[in-house]
Amino acid sequence: MNHSRLISLVPLMFVLLWSTGFIGAKYALPYIEPFYLLFIRMLLTLAVFTLLALIFKSRWPTLRQGGHQAVTGFLVHACYLGGVFAAIKWQMPAGIAAIVVGLQPLLTALIGWQWMGEKLRSIQWIGLLLGLVGVMLILLNGNSAGSFELQPAALIAIVLALLGISIGTLYQKRYGAGTDLLTGSIWQYLATALAMAVLAFVFEERQVEWSFQLILALGWLVFGLSISAILLLMFMIREGESARVASYFYLVPPVTSLEAWILFGEALSLVQVFAIAITVLGVYLVLKRRPTS
Repeated sequence: MNHSRLISLVPLMFVLLWSTGFIGAKYALPYIEPFYLLFIRMLLTLAVFTLLALIFKSRWPTLRQGGHQAVTGFLVHACYLGGVFAAIKWQMPAGIAAIVVGLQPLLTALIGWQWMGEKLRSIQWIGLLLGLVGVMLILLNGNSAGSFELQPAALIAIVLALLGISIGTLYQKRYGAGTDLLTGSIWQYLATALAMAVLAFVFEERQVEWSFQLILALGWLVFGLSISAILLLMFMIREGESARVASYFYLVPPVTSLEAWILFGEALSLVQVFAIAITVLGVYLVLKRRPTS
């Protein structure tokens, strides 16, 4: 397999890894509370990233750069992961959680239009509307069809996750330039670990039922997601793929829904399948590049 062919496969590998984060949470959360799970995950991830930074002699950010990375970490990791894991713990199906936060590219485009003065074309506005309609159909059909019971706390948590990763992405775009990805990630995960420590020690009992399933899930969340997925992202950026990676995120919700159906029997109704297609189309329209003349 030639080099260019390998590069073209990396974004798809990233999507597959990213989608399994919801599945890993589903496997782990019966045995541990969400914030305590994330606290342990962040500590393990910090140890690995610190080792990698020392091995590769990465350049450490200035205090100002580190502060910006800490804010990014709080938004992208603490709010996003904390919201997703809490929503799944509070009985939101993993596939549905993935679909809601799959609106991230749409919301990012909308916030970017307001905050960063980025202009949206007519086709992108249509995409925003389709994405919103798709998610609303999924949630409303879930309640009316009885396929899952939408808990208010779970809805608040997943909306917080969506806002966190959307705002955090734009914050990183504005303030994260010039920061080494390895050492910048250490600041991000450190901020996340502190946030999860506060939530776990204030609101949770931190009781863990250690099992083989929990250990495997935790190992996958650390090495498959926090390490491997991030390293693939770094590879794509180094190879010039960073401008295209966002276009692959629209694949995450349907992939996660398929995985949840196979592993947990989280069946979707025909209306929800149709709504997924609408959401995917909406995200695609927002991310579609302007044709070159």
